This record gives sequence, structure tokens and C-alpha cells, in this order.
Amino acid sequence: MLTPPWALPAELWRSLALTLQLALVSTCVLMLVALPLGAWLAGARSRLALALEILIAMPLVLPPTVIGFYLLVLLSPRHAFGAWWQEVFGQPLPFSFAGLVIGSCVYSLPFAVQPVVAAFRMQRAEVLQAAWSLGMTRRQTFLHIALPLARSGVVAGTLLAFAHTIGEFGVVLMLGGNIPGVTRVASIALYDQAQLLNYPDAHGYALLLLVLSFVLLLTTTLVQKRQERRRLAPPGRMK
Repeated sequence: MLTPPWALPAELWRSLALTLQLALVSTCVLMLVALPLGAWLAGARSRLALALEILIAMPLVLPPTVIGFYLLVLLSPRHAFGAWWQEVFGQPLPFSFAGLVIGSCVYSLPFAVQPVVAAFRMQRAEVLQAAWSLGMTRRQTFLHIALPLARSGVVAGTLLAFAHTIGEFGVVLMLGGNIPGVTRVASIALYDQAQLLNYPDAHGYALLLLVLSFVLLLTTTLVQKRQERRRLAPPGRMK
């Protein structure tokens, strides 16, 4: 049997609300980082940029538990940043919502940065050079020329980062545990229902998450296809 989404227990809805809150906060932080970082990586040709790009992509191949374990160690009060955080805010980062935000940002960073880098790399250098020759500063060129041209990649990166955060399990479990209302996100709540053999609620909850993920990925795909059409269309055809 399958429990309809509207009949699911309140605890599962609270876990979903916490997940959406985590995804929203993490995505905002990620895009503040991804925009300037993606623009710089798109134009950089140094070994440092190559090393940084590889480092950003590491979460794509590393097991989530590995990332979660090292973040748990590095953010603990035994290390400098974790000790500073506890001294300032009065609580440790591990097993807290703030810790989950940091873990989610690290784990979802490539999903936010890579579409932005690709969008900036597709821009024609002569367009930016023309703006500079007309007297625009680099900052003005970025805000009024480069960033609007990269908006499809920015939207795609935003949606991918948001969707990826919703599906996180290993990192949030290692770093945040399973504290109701604090760190029990949707994926962990679903795992709990399966462990309890509560398959009707697990089926209903899984279906709800499946539909949500499908809608987010469908939107991302449509945005990316539009970006591809804009890139391949003759000048003056696409607006």
C-alpha cells in the first residue's frame, strides 16, 4: 500500500520543510560563491585555476561519507574554525543546521559552479572587448554584459544545486546525524521509515520526493536546452 502525500505524518512534513530550508540557504550561499568563482575560472589559464577546478569537482567522485567524515573532523571544536565557531555562537558546528549548510555547500559546489563556468566560456571575447573599448569598466561589463549573457547557466546551476541538496544523504548523516527538527532531513526520514518497515509511509514519501526531484530536473533540462539553442542560433534570431 501507499500512503497519499496529504496523509503522511507531521514528522515527515517537518523533515521535508527542513530539507527545503537547507536547500534554499545552501543554494543562496553557493551562488554567491559560484558567480565570481565561475567567471574567474572561465577566463583563467593558470595551473592554479586548473587545480582549483579539479578540487571543486572532487565531490562528484568521492563517496559522500568520505566528505562527511573529513568535514566532521575539520569542523569539530578540536580544530581552529570549529573552536572559533563554538566560542562565538556557543554551540559546535557538527550536528547543527549551520554545519549542514557548510556540508551541503561543499558537496553541491560542482553542481553550482560548473554550469556557470560553461556559460561564461561560451561567450564571445569580442563582445566583452567591444564593451571595454566603449569605455565600460570590467565591473560594468560583468554586471551589464557578461552576467546577463550567462543567465541560463546561472539558472541551471541554481536549480541543480537546489535539487542536489534535497537528495543528500551520506554527508548530512555523517555531519548532522538524525536529530528531529534540527538535522533530520527528508532522505534520513525516509531511511528511518524503511528501517521501521513502515512501507506505506515510505512509499508515499518517496513518491513525493521523486515528483519534486523530477520537476526540478525537468526545469533544469529545459533551461539548458534553451541555452544550447541560443548558442547555436544565428545572430539576431534568438532574443
